[in-house]
Amino acid sequence: MALPLALERPIIGAPMAGGPSTPELVAAVTDAGGLGFLAGGNRTPQQLADQITTTRGLTRGPIGVNLFVVAANRPDEGALRAYRGELQHDADRYGVEVGTPRWDDDALCGKVDVLRDLRPDAVSFTFDCPDAAVLHELDVLGILTAVTVTSRSEARTAAARGARILIVQGPDAGGHRATFDPAAEPGTEPLPDLVGAIRSAVDLPLIAAGGIGTRGQVRAMLDAGAAAVQVGTALLLADEAGTSPTHRSALRDPAFTATGVTRAFTGRPARGLRNRFMAEHDVTGHAYPQIHHMTAPIRAAAAAANDPQALHLWAGTGYRTARTGPAAAIVGDLAP
Repeated sequence: MALPLALERPIIGAPMAGGPSTPELVAAVTDAGGLGFLAGGNRTPQQLADQITTTRGLTRGPIGVNLFVVAANRPDEGALRAYRGELQHDADRYGVEVGTPRWDDDALCGKVDVLRDLRPDAVSFTFDCPDAAVLHELDVLGILTAVTVTSRSEARTAAARGARILIVQGPDAGGHRATFDPAAEPGTEPLPDLVGAIRSAVDLPLIAAGGIGTRGQVRAMLDAGAAAVQVGTALLLADEAGTSPTHRSALRDPAFTATGVTRAFTGRPARGLRNRFMAEHDVTGHAYPQIHHMTAPIRAAAAAANDPQALHLWAGTGYRTARTGPAAAIVGDLAP
């Protein structure tokens, strides 16, 4: 099934929170014939509004915005205290304090207000599916709605609530897994199989995501029934990406030989380059965003020190295929 939004090339630029997804990168992907997405996660509503406005000034094409849907939780306070004790060694190493654990919903309501006002062409949701009323309102406003899913049951939930598109995230994806239940271990079903299974379960256009970094892989996903693919790691080294120098260097450093999934940085499972922090902290709790706030000062200090060993180096399994250059050239090389 085709996307409701006509694209010259079936390439979606994944929203990458924390800096990589700049307005310049989003505009470049769109101008190359794809669809760029801003990452609204971990930004204030005003910051998101500013980024949408800036991006609109860079391209006349369609743009998307991604938002986090953060479920309320009741973490094990004893486990959080124990982890704080573990993190003290890292904090001492960089001369900072461990952050204070707290829950927040990433200002979702305020960001939806921004969407109402500025009306990007598309919005995707990650970590959970918003209420049907929210999806319906955005649909009425002419904003194409998508929900990131990792299983058939999540796909059915999103379809039932009114999502117009499903982004099917497989196990090789870099960054956070989008699993609705933060306590659940993310699935391992290969992406082509997952796309096929969800395609048989719901009647919606599908965007395949996770570990896609070559033209052959794009073609394989389209042949499996996806209407388009979403790529993130493939764009991390693009000229327009806001990827930090430390992260850029690590992606090309032969000392980093593998990726792994960890909860140590944020409390949610996420895939990144294996480093010392991941090896030293075997976190099984699902206290997101509490752990995210606890480790934030350590990660910021590591970035300032150009030390990749305590930084979240999000990357998918195909990170070795990532290359430098203009985003337009990367998108062009990926498109079949």
